[in-house]
Amino acid sequence: MARTDDKRDADVVAVTEGPAAAAGLTRPAGLDRERILRAAIAYIDAHGLAALTMRRLGAQLGVEAMALYRYVPGREDLLDGVVDTVVESLFDDDGRPDDIHLEHAGGWQDYLVRLAHGVRRIALAHPAVFPLVASRPPAAPWVRPPLRSLRMVESFLASMREGGFSDQAAVAAYRAYSSFLLGHLLLEVTQLGAQVSLLDLPEGDADAQRSTDLGRYPHLTDLEPLLARDESAVEFEESLENLLDRLTRVLHEARNSEDGAVLDR
Repeated sequence: MARTDDKRDADVVAVTEGPAAAAGLTRPAGLDRERILRAAIAYIDAHGLAALTMRRLGAQLGVEAMALYRYVPGREDLLDGVVDTVVESLFDDDGRPDDIHLEHAGGWQDYLVRLAHGVRRIALAHPAVFPLVASRPPAAPWVRPPLRSLRMVESFLASMREGGFSDQAAVAAYRAYSSFLLGHLLLEVTQLGAQVSLLDLPEGDADAQRSTDLGRYPHLTDLEPLLARDESAVEFEESLENLLDRLTRVLHEARNSEDGAVLDR
């Protein structure tokens, strides 16, 4: 909660002692930007992105919403910070054996496998946050979702170039890889109940379900047990393996062309 050991007028203190002294009068104890961002992630995990407001987040932290603005100027900055915090976890190296650490990659294929599993871990750990990671406007508008973190894109392109990819091949790899992750992981988080857009109904439209005669679709009903089976992990691994095979062909074509051009699509 806000400090109560000093009842002086913060505006008077700002004039007489300076803004820093005034800020100390009303700054909630222990509150900082990192704590706010982690609380926002936890709130989205629990209640969904649409429910997040500065007032509700402040209430969760035990402060007035205005106290948050000292650290996050507004909701847009808050959402940018949420994305950055989640993505930066991929670059952590705190010694845990299950970490996905993206520096010092052991070859481009090893890097892509670890990056893919790292992004998938983000999606599975924070399914309600992942659509935000995938759709948040990037600082550089030409980068594609879900790899919209500039640090992540820079790391990706550096690994491709160091692996022998020409500029054209590296960009082709980026486009193919980001499309693979976006398609697979957005589908997977919707299966976990995430709301990809504000119009989504993750459990389906109950009225439509009641009014639809599934008897008109015998193949669909016959195959329901197979269609309902969760094969997400197997599909992810198979798709990733196929993608790596394709990118190996892209690398080969680029190396055997005079200008590094890529023919594989």
